[in-house]
Amino acid sequence: MKSRLTRKEMLPLVGMTVSAFIFNTSEFMPIGLLTDIAKSFSISESKAGMLITVYSWIVMLLSLPLILLVSKIDFRKLFMGTIALFGICQIMSVLAPSYGVLMASRIGVACTHAIFWSIASPVAIRLVNEEHRSFALSMVVTGTSIATIAGLPLGRLVGQYMGWRVTFLIVGIIAFAVLVYMAFVFPKIASGEQFHVKDLPALLKNPVLICLYVQTILFVLGYYTVYSYIEPFMQQVAKLQNNVITIVLLIFGAMGLLGSYLFSKLYDRYRFAFIGTVMATLLVWLLLLLPASKSLATMVILCAFWGITAMAFNVTTQSEVIRSVDEKGSAVATAIYSGLFNLGIGGGSWIGGIVCDKGAISYIGFVGAVFAVISVLFFAFVLLRKLRQSVN
Repeated sequence: MKSRLTRKEMLPLVGMTVSAFIFNTSEFMPIGLLTDIAKSFSISESKAGMLITVYSWIVMLLSLPLILLVSKIDFRKLFMGTIALFGICQIMSVLAPSYGVLMASRIGVACTHAIFWSIASPVAIRLVNEEHRSFALSMVVTGTSIATIAGLPLGRLVGQYMGWRVTFLIVGIIAFAVLVYMAFVFPKIASGEQFHVKDLPALLKNPVLICLYVQTILFVLGYYTVYSYIEPFMQQVAKLQNNVITIVLLIFGAMGLLGSYLFSKLYDRYRFAFIGTVMATLLVWLLLLLPASKSLATMVILCAFWGITAMAFNVTTQSEVIRSVDEKGSAVATAIYSGLFNLGIGGGSWIGGIVCDKGAISYIGFVGAVFAVISVLFFAFVLLRKLRQSVN
């Protein structure tokens, strides 16, 4: 029978979960604020969308080199420094007098993001006894996924009534609150056996890990081609009012909790079928986006099911990546995963921006569905076989 988590274990784990939430909330806030940011600086929505694209490319390019650079620093100092810089960059965003300064501050946040997500899971499992490691990982992964889903509607809700700068300010305040909290409860923990550049070839020869990386890129490309511009789609195509859009996005986020619940109940028993269902349902939702825009009811229903799929994918793939490597390589494997995930985000938002600039936003769901089709085929004919071989 498992022992209960001690107070010493639980307190820093709560801080890690909140940190995971604010990092991903910060990443996706601009999606729900694109229109307001564009108006504030008198720029197009596609140019404002570059805040998402550039952020994603920075994380993609710097995740691996940054984690190798700071790997000798003990986790406590590294975590505290990362949170502090994150908070400072959020305040820079609040005070940004121009689009260029806002972009610079977002690049700073992206650098802290790259480091944080490289160490989040390895730190979490070191905060607890071995018997509680799966619980620690689930807290961080679920916190991450909830932020990914709920960050957009929450950021939009605040931005709609108080302005987009206030949204960034609130995230910055929470970051500094977490910094103070963790200063009291975060224990000093060693970084463990250091991962060296010479170890990379062996890691990259892991067939399951490589296939998971490819699957992630394909899925995320399809997803974010559409999701990055879901706000203007609902405004221009579905003809929804601002307050209604906020409610729809909140429903999207709330249904993500159901995706997490389904993962906890079904994944262990129906692992391969669960992953396949997640891949297939994204394709269905993207194909139905334009038809669903004809009425509010169908739009709400589609976004609700889409939210379930999004959460399930995030929890599943992060769990699979950690599962596929040993403890020594977990931080680097996660860093590469984070970088590639953001490659998909950046590529998707860039492609979506092109679609919008061409005046074809109505068909953005079909463009995203092209990548979703490839994702389904890759899972069915490549990843599924590798996963089964790893079990056998």
